[in-house]
Amino acid sequence: MKQIIEYLQGEEWNNHLTSAIQEDFGSGIDSGDHSSLACFDKDEFGKAHLKAKENGIIAGLNLVPHIFQAIDPAISCKHYVVDGDSISNGQILLTATGPVSSLLGAERIMLNYTQRLSGIATLTKKIIKQIEGTPCKLLDTRKTTPGWRILEKYAVNTGGGFNHRMGLHDYIMLKDNHVDYCGGIKEALARTSEYLKNNNLFREIEVEVRNINEVKEALNEKNINRIMLDNFSPKMCFEAVKIINGAKEIEVSGGITEDNIREYALSGVDFISVGALTHSSKNLDLNFKADF
Repeated sequence: MKQIIEYLQGEEWNNHLTSAIQEDFGSGIDSGDHSSLACFDKDEFGKAHLKAKENGIIAGLNLVPHIFQAIDPAISCKHYVVDGDSISNGQILLTATGPVSSLLGAERIMLNYTQRLSGIATLTKKIIKQIEGTPCKLLDTRKTTPGWRILEKYAVNTGGGFNHRMGLHDYIMLKDNHVDYCGGIKEALARTSEYLKNNNLFREIEVEVRNINEVKEALNEKNINRIMLDNFSPKMCFEAVKIINGAKEIEVSGGITEDNIREYALSGVDFISVGALTHSSKNLDLNFKADF
């Protein structure tokens, strides 16, 4: 939560939102929501409700005041729920009051953010329910929409999931290509350790493995913090967990669905990462309708 608050107070979010507004309104002397400006004077005020059209988890409401204020400071809003709440079809989530032309101009931009983030939070919560009762944690990945990573990872948190890493800069993950280009796990670890030492850096290290032999090889490397089982079957995960025996953190990824995730969690792995949380979630259906 702290990270999203800091993000919403920073230049990166301001630039992101400015770009979204310009995308809709255009720029220059011809900019504006001409459909609304043609129908309403600036002194015509109205009220509109943000409503749920299906059940789910709401996320992105804390962005809405920023969106409204950026479009027109005369818009005010009242929240009836907060991010992370369960919502139901037909429920009023927020009421906005302001110039009608501004409310209508803000409508789609606001919905694009809230529908997208609520969809991610809803899918995350749904998948987490499949692994309830196990100590396993659900992680997201870097498979995010360019420019939306902080927002989409915030939505995963809102749904109860955990973030794997924010980017390439804050965590070392040696994947199959790193290992193959280096000529093996041992050499990849040697180069990585030397790099960190020479640059006075500390980063946790995770190594992706593709079979049981690589599990055993990675287990012998003391600088590895986490072993990631790539495209392992649940049966192979049970075997790997037994071999590792608590010596390293264990993550599994690849080929995991809502139908089989519980079987993976029961194998004893510590983490399951699912790219679908951010790359395949469906927007939650919301609407923004005038109140007469």
